Amino acid sequence: MDWLMGKSKAKPNGKKPATEEKKMYLEPEYTKSRITDFEFKELVVLPREIDLNEWLASNTTTFFHHVNLQYSTISEFCTGEACQTMAVCNTQYYWYDERGKKVKCTAPQYVDFVMSSVQKLVTDEDVFPTKYGREFPSSFESLVKKICKYLFHVLAHIYSSHFKETLALELHGHLNTLYVHFILFAREFNLLDPKETAVMDDLTEVLCSGGGHGGGGGDGTGSGGTGAQNHVKER
Repeated sequence: MDWLMGKSKAKPNGKKPATEEKKMYLEPEYTKSRITDFEFKELVVLPREIDLNEWLASNTTTFFHHVNLQYSTISEFCTGEACQTMAVCNTQYYWYDERGKKVKCTAPQYVDFVMSSVQKLVTDEDVFPTKYGREFPSSFESLVKKICKYLFHVLAHIYSSHFKETLALELHGHLNTLYVHFILFAREFNLLDPKETAVMDDLTEVLCSGGGHGGGGGDGTGSGGTGAQNHVKER
């Protein structure tokens, strides 16, 4: 699990966000689209009878599967040629191995690093125990925060670089629903650093300002309706 030893860093790439300069994903006709009108703000709250770590584990695992599924719908468009770097708007992310060495990789390679690493983690009984009597490690919350950070990078990349394809597939309602659920869950348990999610603050403000209510405009079929996470700037 190289990603647990190293880290991923972001820095401005000095380029204007080409085709997404207008940020199509912020247009009202698209932001109103959801696949459900659940009040996610209520849905993310820890149930009284559930252990916190159990709640974090089950939701994190679910978000991982849904983000992976959402990315798979546009993966054929996210190629080494089309996405030579893991970029989100004017921010570029780098992968660091267990020795802290920067790994030069394309967006699809970066996403593969994320998905394979998280898959190993959520299936590790020592980290995400499923058997009765097994305890969560003391580092569990920090690991969940790392997972959320990387899942956020993938969601943000889909919006920034592949929203047109998502729109063409009529899956933007699923993407919005996933994002809202994910962001509000992360907010509820302080799982994302505001500095990390600032790159998508404009989208978060639009999608999550109403408490995550789905509202009208639900469309689409298939794919689970979960996940969203970002942050409105704190003062």
